[in-house]
Amino acid sequence: MIDTIINEFPKYFPEINKALGAGIFIFARMLGFIRFAPVFNRREITGFVKLSFALMVTIILCFAMKPENIPHDTSLILGLFLNFVTGAIIGFVAQCITAAIAAAGDMINMQMGLSSAMVLDPTSQSQVSIVGNLFGILAIILFIHVGGIYWLINALVRSFDIFPIYASAIPIEMLVNKDYLVKVTSNVLYVGLQIASPVLLATLGQDLILGIISKTAPQVNVFQLSFLFKPVLGAAILVWIMPVIFNVITDYFLSFAKIF
Repeated sequence: MIDTIINEFPKYFPEINKALGAGIFIFARMLGFIRFAPVFNRREITGFVKLSFALMVTIILCFAMKPENIPHDTSLILGLFLNFVTGAIIGFVAQCITAAIAAAGDMINMQMGLSSAMVLDPTSQSQVSIVGNLFGILAIILFIHVGGIYWLINALVRSFDIFPIYASAIPIEMLVNKDYLVKVTSNVLYVGLQIASPVLLATLGQDLILGIISKTAPQVNVFQLSFLFKPVLGAAILVWIMPVIFNVITDYFLSFAKIF
């Protein structure tokens, strides 16, 4: 009885059958996208909210795309896997853009002598530095402010034109601008160093001064003083240059606005 209903269902409800068939592949792409894309991959957002958002976007795209029937030679497992990978690629590239900001925070945290102060990042399930976590949250806020959510959704919708849901090969060269991809992945350390350079130079100057004091007045416990002055000086410099850091991060994000 159930087999008969399943076989006869597409004949009586062809549009619903096409929407359900396409919705499975679209939903797989949405899952890969949400798993890696910044903002959406935050563990602070519950799984119920993520799945609800993915389902809502899937329904909207099913109505907007007007998909065709599933080809008879389409492999369900391969199609789900390729669509998941496509969404994951888009999210991973955007995540690389925000990773440079967190790298800058880790450099500042280490130079300020706060390496032992670590917190658990629920998104990556790993121990991260305090300043690195602060810069990571700052990057997410500025990413939303400059329209990063719109870029991500636009890239996701555009991916269906480049890589149809029933395709059997991912055109990487058309899906992501390779020049921008190489640039953003290779410049994570470079951009992080640029953002952290004011604090690094200030603390380096302090180390030189304390080294001179250590040579001229050996009775002074310079090692103990460094634990006191480094965090204070680093925090003061960080607060002083924070408006400039906002502008630098915003310009950095805007430079990758057309990466997809």
